[in-house]
Amino acid sequence: MVRAVVFDVGETLIDETRIWSRWADRLGVTRLTMLGLIGACAALGRPVTDALQTARPGIDLAAEEAAWAADDPDGLRSGFDADDLYPDVVPALTALRASGLRLVVAGNQPAAALAALRAMDLPVDEIRNSAELGVEKPEPAFFAAAAGLAGVPVGEIAYVGDRTDNDVLPAADAGMVPVLLRRGPWGFLHAQRPEAARAHVVDSLLELPDLLRGL
Repeated sequence: MVRAVVFDVGETLIDETRIWSRWADRLGVTRLTMLGLIGACAALGRPVTDALQTARPGIDLAAEEAAWAADDPDGLRSGFDADDLYPDVVPALTALRASGLRLVVAGNQPAAALAALRAMDLPVDEIRNSAELGVEKPEPAFFAAAAGLAGVPVGEIAYVGDRTDNDVLPAADAGMVPVLLRRGPWGFLHAQRPEAARAHVVDSLLELPDLLRGL
């Protein structure tokens, strides 16, 4: 019986299209090029920062972020806000919480993302990220920390994410119920991998209430 659900952030709750489009504008490449590079990183199993390095070889990301902040101090830049939530997020969270499930948001995100998520007033019980927890997925310690936030036995927790490597397989290894969301470049590609058979695959968060009731 599932009594708690932990959610990844990027391409699970947050549509990252605007983020990468702003990066394209910043680096002087077309948005199609940037999105294509992101897809290539997903297909090749390379870190997403490689897309930025490819668009501008030798880029110092920390220095570029600092310069961007100086140029556009009030803009979102590489951040996000409530307008970037996928349309199914709030209805799904509301339905899950109404069914009595404890809900946690926990993903690999920088410190600034924590404030952005909390400002959305989502119907969840806990919001944490890797910057605050001091450990990143796919490390087992991350999932142990997420289980602690959920406050129920690990076998009664579902972890929902868009990647097999960072999200659902490490969650399954930790004893959680793995749910792979088939959206975003990683979600569509990883759903085709043989190891995705270890997870429950959904195309929308709105499928979760029925799925979890049936487990």
